[in-house]
Amino acid sequence: MLLLSLAGWQCLDSPNFPDTPVIKFISLSKDSLNQGVFQEDSLIVKFSFTDGDGDIGRTDKDSTNDIFFIDLRTGTQDNTFGIPEIPQEGAGNGVEGVVKIVLFTTCCIYPKDSINPADPCRPNPNIPFDTLQYRIYIKDNAGHKSNEILTAPIILRCN
Repeated sequence: MLLLSLAGWQCLDSPNFPDTPVIKFISLSKDSLNQGVFQEDSLIVKFSFTDGDGDIGRTDKDSTNDIFFIDLRTGTQDNTFGIPEIPQEGAGNGVEGVVKIVLFTTCCIYPKDSINPADPCRPNPNIPFDTLQYRIYIKDNAGHKSNEILTAPIILRCN
């Protein structure tokens, strides 16, 4: 689930933002999750963005996703989201806003020599916690990639 609030798109004065998107981490709604595979737990990631030429957000339902989450434990892209269409009125002057994304829990990752290394969502009595952190970036419609931000560490309860 993606929630987006915008500011600045109705401004008469043109803000001085670069054409490449810029994002800044704001917060997590909580700092821990129970591991799981069935959306049993979640938190909200909140970050702000600016884009100088306002070409950000889906222009049609077939657009590809433009928000990317990389799990730092594995280096893989775990989650992607699409920014909804932003009204074009004033968008040519630049746009800024706040993105709130509901992220569902994931599984703990155990070392290969531990109990159940191939089944990470099973409790492991020897490893009660895992630490999860995401690297996030966005792309605008011209393909400009933003800077990358890191979430605060998230504790996954493995038991």
